[in-house]
Amino acid sequence: MTAIQNRYEFVYLFDVVNGNPNGDPDAGNLPRLDPETNKGLVTDVCLKRKVRNFVEMTTGGTAPNAIYMQERAVLNRQHQKAYEAAGLKSEAKKLPKDDDKARQLTAWMCQQFYDIRSFGAVMTTEVNCGQVRGPIQMAFAHSIEPVVPLEISITRSSVTNERDLEKERTMGRKHIIPYGLYRGHGFISAHLANRTGFSEQDLSLFFGALQSMFDHDRSAARGEMAARRLIVFKHASALGNAPAHKLFEAVTVTRASGSEGPARGYGDYQVSIDTAAIPAGVEVVASHDIA
Repeated sequence: MTAIQNRYEFVYLFDVVNGNPNGDPDAGNLPRLDPETNKGLVTDVCLKRKVRNFVEMTTGGTAPNAIYMQERAVLNRQHQKAYEAAGLKSEAKKLPKDDDKARQLTAWMCQQFYDIRSFGAVMTTEVNCGQVRGPIQMAFAHSIEPVVPLEISITRSSVTNERDLEKERTMGRKHIIPYGLYRGHGFISAHLANRTGFSEQDLSLFFGALQSMFDHDRSAARGEMAARRLIVFKHASALGNAPAHKLFEAVTVTRASGSEGPARGYGDYQVSIDTAAIPAGVEVVASHDIA
């Protein structure tokens, strides 16, 4: 399939109600925070994981939309498949000396795996398939306003062992944010898409994942998370027609008229796009709230 021919940027809004959108393992799984502003953070890795899960669920996880970074995946096994397909023998930690053969291995991995084609991968392990820089890059998402993490006590009525039968109920802790609206930025390079073969069909699948992935990612910690708005800027050319930061600055999220006190829902905010600030050669191709 033909690679995309246009550069894109996007603004992505999602929220959480009484949940933990991205726990920090270095802080007892507390919701991630910017310590200087107390605004919540969600990492790019967290969001990409949800995209991967959605793609695997909706496509069956087979080529050309197989997922490279799977839970408990053995990456060297994935790489070995490329060597077998090319009829080559791997040499520990080394690519073939023939540049064409080395490129063939990397190209095969891009053709088979959606997340390599989209996000790139460093495949310089013992079975070396090179490395590729993906066309999609996502920044950390941050909450529009400071959030207040709460530590909720919970109990368990059952015990693990018979010897503990007469003991008191087990106590535990659960970390939540009462409400937070998060904003993330993303970048899609047509130049890098040409290297990996990232196509219009791949692009459509990615945007579909952003809009629906939280509906299939429920857990005790993330019972109520939702994608709220996706604003996509399409450039008329592959190199782009305006700096990304100018486009992001045209999108503002403020408190809605009449909203007072701590925000507790998406209705407490309003999203505005200053169309006059968007330079010529850039089109807003998606800007609606996600139903």
